Amino acid sequence: MGSITDVGGIRVGHHHRLDPDATLGSGWASGVTVVLAPPETVGAVDCRGGAPGSRETDLLDPANSVRWVDAVVLSGGSAYGLATADGVMTWLEEQGRGVALDGGVVPIVPAAVIFDLPVGGWDRRPTAQFGYAAAAAAAGPDGDKPVVGSVGAGVGARAGVFKGGVGTVSATLELGEHTVTVGALVVVNPTGEVIDATTGLPWSAQLVEEFGLTSPPSEQLAVLAGLEPKSLALNTTIAVVATDAALSPAGCRRVAIAAHDGLARTIRPSHTPVDGDTVFALATGAVEVPALPGAPAALSQESGLITAVGAAAADCLARAVLVGLLAADPVAGIPTYRGTLPGAFADKLTGRSWA
Repeated sequence: MGSITDVGGIRVGHHHRLDPDATLGSGWASGVTVVLAPPETVGAVDCRGGAPGSRETDLLDPANSVRWVDAVVLSGGSAYGLATADGVMTWLEEQGRGVALDGGVVPIVPAAVIFDLPVGGWDRRPTAQFGYAAAAAAAGPDGDKPVVGSVGAGVGARAGVFKGGVGTVSATLELGEHTVTVGALVVVNPTGEVIDATTGLPWSAQLVEEFGLTSPPSEQLAVLAGLEPKSLALNTTIAVVATDAALSPAGCRRVAIAAHDGLARTIRPSHTPVDGDTVFALATGAVEVPALPGAPAALSQESGLITAVGAAAADCLARAVLVGLLAADPVAGIPTYRGTLPGAFADKLTGRSWA
C-alpha cells in the first residue's frame, strides 16, 4: 500500500528500546519516529483531541512567520517524550538545516506525543538521544522504506483492547496533466476501538473489503469479548500526512483538518477529551498544479487542489490506522489483532508479513 516516503524527499526513521521480557508496566517499551522533510517544505497542524502533548504547534499557524518545517517528531513518553525533539534539532543543526540567523541555524521541529508510560514504565521514556538516532536513521539508506507495526513511537502504543503501532500508506492523484502523491504515517494509540467487537472487523465496510478481511469464527469473537478494556489513561493518535503538491500554509492547514476524517472513520470514539489526536501536514511543493476547474470564483485558486489532496489524505490516514493495527506485534502482554482473530484474514493475506 506504499508509504509516506513515496512523497519525494520525505524520509522516516525509528528508534526505540524494547525489553524482550517486558510486562505491562515493567521494562522498556517506548520510542520515537521522525519524519524528515526536504528543504522548503510547508507545514501545518490540526489538533482535535482534548489532551494533546505537543511542541512548536503555534509556530505552524499560517498567520505566523516561519515558512518551512525541517522535521516532525512523533514520540512515546507523554510530555517527557517531547525531549526527543532536542536530539532531532541537534542532528539537523549538524547538517546546517534550519532558519538561518546570525551565528547559526535554528531547525524547525514540531512534535507530538502519545501517552504510553503505563506500558513500559513511568521512568522509561525516550530522550534526546532517541531523537538524534531516529533522525540519523531517517537520513540513512533505509529512510525511504519505513518499517511498520511495533516500532519507533508505536512500540508502546495500544489501540483499544489490541496492540497498536505505526502504519503508513500512500496514494496518487491524477489532476489534469499532473500526478500528485499523498501519504500518511500514524502512531495508533487511541482510547477508542479500531475494531467492532460484535463483528471482529473494522468499522468501515470499505476497509474490510480493501484489506480482504472476513468475519472471524464465533469462538474467536468470544475471546475478543473477554479482553480487558483499555484504560482511559492510555491515549492519543498522532500522524503526519504529506504531499508533493505545492500548497500555501493555509492550504496545508486545511489538508490537516480534512485528514482527521480518516481517524473518525476508523476509531470509535475518536477526538475524545482524553485523547490528544493531532495531525501534521507537510507539502514539499515539488508539483505545481494550476487552478482546477469547478471551484467558485470567489474562492482561492488552490481550493480544488486542497479539496482533492485533503480527501486523499483522509483516505490514506484511515488505511494507515488499520495497517498499524494489523502490523503490530505483541508487547508487554498486550494482545494483537492478528493473534486474537486469525480467522479474519482471507487466504490471500494469511502469508503476508505486515511487520
